[in-house]
Amino acid sequence: MSSNFAIFITILVSILFACIGILYSKTKNFNIQDFLIAKGSTNTFTSTTTISASVIGAWVLFSPAEAGTWAGITSLIGYGIGQAAPLICFAILGPKLKSLMPNGHSITEYTWYRYGRLTHLICIIVTISYLFVFLTAELTAISSVLKEISNVPLIYTAIVVGGFTAIYTAYGGLRASIATDSIQFSLIIPLVLVIFIAILSNAGGIVNSINIVIDNRPELISFSYKPGIEFGITLILAVFGANMFHQGFWQRIYAAKNDRAIKFGFTLSAIIVIPIILITGLVGIISSGQNIEGNPSVAFFNISKELLPETLLIGLLILSTALVMSSLDTLLNGITSVITTDLSRIKPNLKPNNLLKYARIFSIVLMLPAIGISSKGYSVLYLFLIADLICCSAVIPVFFGLYSKKITDKHATISFITGLLIGTIFFPTASPGYSTTWLPDSIQIPLSGKMLVSFSVALVISGISCLILSAQNKKNQYNFSDLNKNISP
Repeated sequence: MSSNFAIFITILVSILFACIGILYSKTKNFNIQDFLIAKGSTNTFTSTTTISASVIGAWVLFSPAEAGTWAGITSLIGYGIGQAAPLICFAILGPKLKSLMPNGHSITEYTWYRYGRLTHLICIIVTISYLFVFLTAELTAISSVLKEISNVPLIYTAIVVGGFTAIYTAYGGLRASIATDSIQFSLIIPLVLVIFIAILSNAGGIVNSINIVIDNRPELISFSYKPGIEFGITLILAVFGANMFHQGFWQRIYAAKNDRAIKFGFTLSAIIVIPIILITGLVGIISSGQNIEGNPSVAFFNISKELLPETLLIGLLILSTALVMSSLDTLLNGITSVITTDLSRIKPNLKPNNLLKYARIFSIVLMLPAIGISSKGYSVLYLFLIADLICCSAVIPVFFGLYSKKITDKHATISFITGLLIGTIFFPTASPGYSTTWLPDSIQIPLSGKMLVSFSVALVISGISCLILSAQNKKNQYNFSDLNKNISP
């Protein structure tokens, strides 16, 4: 496929979704509330499609396949559980937070009123950092697709896809995102299945493909392969912790019409995402088994170029663009929501129309650095893992306050910092296998450079710290009814 044709298809698909988002938004008279949370606008079906489309981004063609090439089937099981677990938690925590804060907008808003300045600042940094890394990783992913398929320069793709997504997201906000998600979802599932079946067929069938893996890389389909087990458990911890700070999901809790839409929407999405991860990850295992050369982070596309005809490569390009735009608009609107919600609190006299204008400006401006960084082509998986460690250190301190009256702003802050610092000591470098320590040779710490140890320590230490510190608080206990009193619609 020529580079000109590949970029033409990408532009065409990007324009299509941009037009859908803008035209849908033009039919609605909406205010800043509609732009940020589209309150009460989604039923069970729409909640399922928008949550599923948001969670299944272009990363699903990269990270699982990359993990499959060296960590095997057990890592994919861990990846699937890790991605589904937070969705189940949202199905449980969502109705609770919504009952405590019926007029809420974001998780950062909750930390301001539940805790105070320090935890609120931590939550803002953690949320925006994670969402921005996710945003950049998604743009990196789609740019890498065209680079791998047709040698299109990374920056060209980033500008096209990032630019058109920013345009319709800035215009219609969350409502535009939800409208395009439904169409993107209807494309994603069939295209994933068709391309997967075509790869298997051209590789000689599932039995032949597995036999080749058994001959060349038997450890990849072994359920006792230690590196795969360790990485799988790591992914459960990492992905779970990170997704709890996904503002796009919290927005969709408030967008849901009722608790039923929340519970079914998130639960069904959890069920959908697991087989998708297993399917795309299995392609990475097959690619590795057949000794197909190339960068492991684009293993899915290495084998696609080898086995698929150009017609299906076009389908893969459409799939990749739909995947990335369904995720990008959610991430961009999520970051904008966090910033705008805080701006309205800092400047309560700011008129709604002006606040809407600022929200639209933020949507455009935020995309610019993401486009620049994505043109560098950094590893998608390692970018996620850095953000995941930060989120993993914060998840217990932040959400402990939903159930405990005793934990304070100071307690949560100390717990987060302690977990992050100790977890960082064990965090590995980006070297293949993620098992090399960044510490100098003069400092020898057992198990340093072990990803599983890093995430486990961050989570456990921050959790233990919360329990110990909050147990000492006998007087200043929080009144949960204050959450409802302090937040205006």
